[in-house]
Amino acid sequence: MQEQKETEGADDKVEKLRRHILPVDERSMEQARAHWMTVGKPLFSLGKLEDAVIQMAGIKRTADYTLEKKALVILCADNGIVAEGVTQTGQEVTAIVAKNFTKGAASTNMMAEVAGVDIFPVDIGMATDVPGLTVGEKKVAGGTKNFAKEPAMSRQEVWKAIEVGIGIVRELREKGYGVIATGEMGIGNTTTSSAVASVLLGKDPEEVTGKGAGLTSEGLKRKIRVIREAIRTHAPYAQDVPDVLSKVGGLDIAGMTGLFLGGALYHVPVVIDGFISAVAALCAVRMVPDAAGYVLPSHVSAEPAGAMILEALHLTPFLTCDMCLGEGSGAVAVMPLLEMGLQVYRKMGSFSDIQVEQYQILK
Repeated sequence: MQEQKETEGADDKVEKLRRHILPVDERSMEQARAHWMTVGKPLFSLGKLEDAVIQMAGIKRTADYTLEKKALVILCADNGIVAEGVTQTGQEVTAIVAKNFTKGAASTNMMAEVAGVDIFPVDIGMATDVPGLTVGEKKVAGGTKNFAKEPAMSRQEVWKAIEVGIGIVRELREKGYGVIATGEMGIGNTTTSSAVASVLLGKDPEEVTGKGAGLTSEGLKRKIRVIREAIRTHAPYAQDVPDVLSKVGGLDIAGMTGLFLGGALYHVPVVIDGFISAVAALCAVRMVPDAAGYVLPSHVSAEPAGAMILEALHLTPFLTCDMCLGEGSGAVAVMPLLEMGLQVYRKMGSFSDIQVEQYQILK
């Protein structure tokens, strides 16, 4: 009876999100397209960068906007599934790397400094608290359970994590951030992501599961076996995203799902990082199809399902760097490209300004 009530409540929340999330604004996008046609350069010559500027106009509902403040939200969480030997390291590494975010000592910190991106690490579900990072109202639990033995978490925890993500977007928008990159940190989260991807894509775990941060061939076989058996045992329902997340997902994935939904609610473009955040984006879009217009890609992960997820989202990457670091590194790397495209759009003179006859679309 309690499970039925939770399911009904979740259905109500999904319907509420669907009512409040509107499609991107086509009029603003058309205005942005028209402006690109006047910019004094060969038509369409910036390719995907022009498309991104147009899409962000639709997201922001204006063809005149800036991206002066950029944020990276890194959701940190632990996963009980590590007990099954599906990772090279133990979950204590999650807290170590998370602490490095606060000290400016992680790889992504260096990249974000170059890209002019402010980093906001969040403990949404780590087993160990980290001073300066763990905030009570944003921490859902001290990690998930071992989904080889029992469901990873309750539906209530899934929704709390989603709502934390939505709330973070609202807070950052109020502080003037114009675009948000997604990132994560959590040992074991390629296992949870592969499990969720397997269910949502309807593919066997072997097709979507990779070695993550580094496994032997035997370790990979064990990882695939653990995922396959868990899906068989828990039978997550692919049409019910909270059900999938509660049974085989992670708190970081649920929280990032909230980030993507929050972007759609508050008209802020949200950038996918790699495989794990792409899975979260797919979760958000499966829950609310109109959220798709608010999502931007960055790179394509080297994980087996990286390209599959982007294809399912009808996205193509800006970068193909064979990256698989996570932590928001790919999303941060694409930020300067987005800014470059926008600066050309905003600042470059028109054909009349440079006294060149305006280019025409030739058939």
